[in-house]
Amino acid sequence: MVQLNLPKNSKVTEGRTWAYPTGARDVREYKIYRWSPDDGKNPRIDTYYVDCGDCGPMVLDALIWIKNNIDPTLTFRRSCREGVCGSCAMNIDGSNTLACTKHAGDVSSSAVKIYPLPHQPVVKDLVPDLTNFYAQYASIEPWLHTKSPTPEKEWKQSHEDRVKLDGLYECILCACCSTSCPSYWWNSERFLGPAALLQASRWIDDSRDEEKGERLDKLEDPFRLYRCHTIMNCAKACPKGLNPAKAIAGIKRKMVDRQV
Repeated sequence: MVQLNLPKNSKVTEGRTWAYPTGARDVREYKIYRWSPDDGKNPRIDTYYVDCGDCGPMVLDALIWIKNNIDPTLTFRRSCREGVCGSCAMNIDGSNTLACTKHAGDVSSSAVKIYPLPHQPVVKDLVPDLTNFYAQYASIEPWLHTKSPTPEKEWKQSHEDRVKLDGLYECILCACCSTSCPSYWWNSERFLGPAALLQASRWIDDSRDEEKGERLDKLEDPFRLYRCHTIMNCAKACPKGLNPAKAIAGIKRKMVDRQV
C-alpha cells in the first residue's frame, strides 16, 4: 500500500467563529482562509458574520468591514476597488476572481468562502506569493523592441493594426487565469502560463515591434508555450473577459506559419 506524507502544516483546520454583530438584521456568513508564517500553526478557516446593512455589496467591502470592525489581523491585498489593478484577486466561492467586482449576492451558497489564489505559496492569509508570476511576465520583455531610428514624436500605427491588440492589452496581471490552469499548477517553473503568454501575444501582434522573430524564438520550447492544452479555464476565470487560450493558439499558429 502506498503511504503518502503530507507536508508540515498542510492540513486546514477549523478556526475561530467570531461573534454575531449586535443589532444586525441582514447578516451574511463568511468563511475565510487564515494562515500566518509566524505562529507555526496549520492553516484554518475562520467564520465571520457581516452586517450587510453596514457595508457595501462587494466581497471586498465585506473583507474591509471585517478588518475594520472585527479582526484587524486579517490580511489581504487591495488598491483601486475598480477592477483595474488586479490586487484583490482571490478564490471566491470556488472561482478565481476580483473581490472588488464580485457581488456577494452572486454567491449562491449560504456562506461566502474565500481562499487565496490556488497553487501559489502563501505569504499570509489571502496574500499569495506572485514572485515567480511577475518574473515570468518580465521574461517576455513587455516593451516595444525597435531597430529603426527613434521618431521625433511617436511610433505611428494604423487604426487597423491598433484593433489587432484589442483583447490583449486589457490584461491587468491579476493572475486569476494562470492560477486556474492545471498545466501552470504542475509546471509553473517552466510553463509561462496564460497571463504571460497573453502579454507575449500582445507584443508579437504589435505592428510597431520589429523583433517578432526573436520573440517567437524565445517561446519555441516544449514547456514555455506548448504546455497549454486549451482547456479554457483561463478564459472562464478572467475577470476582464479576455481569452488567453485564443492568444496562445495564435502564437502556436505563427510558429507553424513561419516554418512553412
